[in-house]
Amino acid sequence: MVASPKHFLDISRAAAEELHRILQAAHEMKAARSGRPQGFIEPDRPLENRILAMIFEKPSTRTRVSFDVAMRQMGGQSMLLSGNDLQLGRGETVADTARVLSRFVDAIMIRTFEQSKLTELAEFATVPVINGLTDATHPCQVMADVMTLQEKKGDLSNLTVAWSGDSNNVTNSWMHAAGCFGFDLRIASPEPLQPASEILDWCKQNNANVTVTEDPQAAVAGADCVVADVWLSIHEEGQGTKHNLLKPYQVNSALMAVAKPDAVFMHCLPAHRGEEVTADVIDGPQSVVFDEAENRLHVQKAILAWCLSGIL
Repeated sequence: MVASPKHFLDISRAAAEELHRILQAAHEMKAARSGRPQGFIEPDRPLENRILAMIFEKPSTRTRVSFDVAMRQMGGQSMLLSGNDLQLGRGETVADTARVLSRFVDAIMIRTFEQSKLTELAEFATVPVINGLTDATHPCQVMADVMTLQEKKGDLSNLTVAWSGDSNNVTNSWMHAAGCFGFDLRIASPEPLQPASEILDWCKQNNANVTVTEDPQAAVAGADCVVADVWLSIHEEGQGTKHNLLKPYQVNSALMAVAKPDAVFMHCLPAHRGEEVTADVIDGPQSVVFDEAENRLHVQKAILAWCLSGIL
């Protein structure tokens, strides 16, 4: 009997001990590369002769480059496919695409819009599928964020993370992470932009300590980490309305001042300085945004190793 592939679809769909294994491997991989040149390939080449297909229906910098470099550093290869490159753009089903790609490659990473497309791809693929981002969640990003928080703060169980702004796909993955890693998460969003009831129900069922408020000062007070994201996601419309709602949620020096003195600031990037965060915060000493960006690489390597059976 052929074993089912090990997909990485969401933080909420992996066991906590497996998530900890992935992060531990990411820390070890990062430490092993200390002092090495960027192009250094792992000596044991754990992904030699493995090929990753990367499907992008949304623009990308960090996801695209980190997965590509991750494969190369571990001795594998990747191929980049846009929606226009595939027959998906001309009506071929996701199921057929999954079946065909599974005959050619060893794993598939997709960055897309609908969560249902990711789910269907995983249902019919016979190789691991990785969620590079959907409109619902962004698990690889938040795994890198959690890794960064571990580097800066150590044990997460007594930490408080504050989110200020629109509740989006990254927020949803932070909520999943709160349930799996045990930190407190406070979300400050205007009422129309607060998390959906379905994910709040998931938090209750999984003992995630998540609170939602309309008051950014209350959310950030005494926090160990403050997180922001762009006010408009890719291809999203309605700039005027959302910007007016979100102006009070900008992360600036006044808001950071109510967090702990040693609090760190996180942002998954790209950032719009002067909108969701001011330049003095994102470019200041409390910002760890470029450590987050680097850690995408190490987490991606660990996720690939976990997905491809027998490596992690």
